[in-house]
Amino acid sequence: MAMEQNYQAGSARSLSAMFDTRDDADRAVTRLKEAGIADVVLTGEENGGYSVETAPSVSDRDRGFFESIGDFFFPEEDRYAYAEGLNRGGYLVTVSNVPENMYDRALDILDDEGAVDLDARESEWRSQGWTGYTGATGAATGAAAGAATGADYADRGVDRDLTGNEKIDIVEERLNVAKRETDAGRVRVRSYVREIPVEEEVQLRSETVQVERRPVDRPADASAFQERTIEAREYRETPVVHKDARVVEEVDLSKNVESHTETVRDTVRKTEVEIEDERTADRTVDRGITDRDDTFR
Repeated sequence: MAMEQNYQAGSARSLSAMFDTRDDADRAVTRLKEAGIADVVLTGEENGGYSVETAPSVSDRDRGFFESIGDFFFPEEDRYAYAEGLNRGGYLVTVSNVPENMYDRALDILDDEGAVDLDARESEWRSQGWTGYTGATGAATGAAAGAATGADYADRGVDRDLTGNEKIDIVEERLNVAKRETDAGRVRVRSYVREIPVEEEVQLRSETVQVERRPVDRPADASAFQERTIEAREYRETPVVHKDARVVEEVDLSKNVESHTETVRDTVRKTEVEIEDERTADRTVDRGITDRDDTFR
């Protein structure tokens, strides 16, 4: 199942998908390029396939799979999942700058060529002991960095004189919000033919000829001795069946696309500076050059 990422409030769209075999990934890349989508990157080209021992390149061995996909705009939890899939021998196909009119086509190509269901695969890995993204890695890293900075600050001393140009970096985090597309189900309409017994009542008319002889006694003239022939035909109606096909109903299958706004709330970190000026006994807290409105962009 392909995943969607959006850049800059939807001005550019990208898709990413994991594949178990190199053949599936190559077919997807080829079809995407044939469809006119050129910004396609295949990661994990040296892998042997899912659940097969991998043979990463030298640069990948140095950086690791997590760092090798660092240039892509993935949510942190997806980055962990993709790195795990690559580490297990899979292949990652990333499509960038997908035109709006080609998005559904690109998504169909990735799904048709065997993109794995990443959510299901993550559940499988977790059952095998994989922890995945816990959200604590960044915090732990920050704590370690803080401890090192404090130790270094103690070594340097608080009151030592300024010997040159020194600076303190003001750092702040910015929040990037991506989107993941998940399968919400499929509607399939299938037509088939079956025979239904029917019956109709029809009125049929029939004619019969009756021959009746009865005795009489009356005078006969000379014309009575002539040869004569009288015919009478019988007719009857029989049913004639004719069938014609009529379209009595139509079934239309269409999509309604609706958009809604959802507020994502989180916290970001920012460095603040406390300045002590002993000349004026002034102590101020600098919260930045300008106040920022950290709305999600």
